[in-house]
Amino acid sequence: MLSLLFIACGGGVGAVLRYLVAGWGQQLVAGTFPVGTLLVNMTGCLLIGFLGATLAGPVLIREEYRMGLMVGLLGGFTTFSTFGYETLALLDGGDVAMASLNVLLSNALGLAAVWSGYRLAELWHGA
Repeated sequence: MLSLLFIACGGGVGAVLRYLVAGWGQQLVAGTFPVGTLLVNMTGCLLIGFLGATLAGPVLIREEYRMGLMVGLLGGFTTFSTFGYETLALLDGGDVAMASLNVLLSNALGLAAVWSGYRLAELWHGA
């Protein structure tokens, strides 16, 4: 139960950080390319890689704190970091086929789901 509390708190903080960092990053450049989102995703990937390796060894912190950081804070900041971390785990385990499948399915199905949801909303609202 304590893990859920830390995940919820970390998720809230991560979401606020995502909003702030993405907004700041987007202001750095003119144009429509989502630089802010790219900045958030790459920062989250860097952080989850660092924390994943740092916290993989002997127990440095309690499990609920680790979950609060990895699942809560970074999950609220960007789920792209989890995608990257899980894909790296597949690669490190020698499962290149599954890592490739994860990349392909996550991107293709994710875009298809966004498209489907958008079109469904248009139909629902008569747009």
